[in-house]
Amino acid sequence: MLTPRPAVLRKLVDEYETLRESGADEHHPQARDLAYTLCVSTGTRDVRHALETARQWLDAASAADAAGRHTDDGPHVYA
Repeated sequence: MLTPRPAVLRKLVDEYETLRESGADEHHPQARDLAYTLCVSTGTRDVRHALETARQWLDAASAADAAGRHTDDGPHVYA
């Protein structure tokens, strides 16, 4: 499965969480769009699972960077 670049995934998660914290519910058009994109990006069907998967991937990318392994090599969904 292709995965998004960590920076792109971080931006999606941050935008979704910021929108939800501002009081927007899951029916808000931008929240729906972000939830859909997160689900497609993580191969999930529920935004809660998408956020959980995204956080796991971001943690793994951070650990790889800390270990000196570059995580932006190889195929990605987003350029």
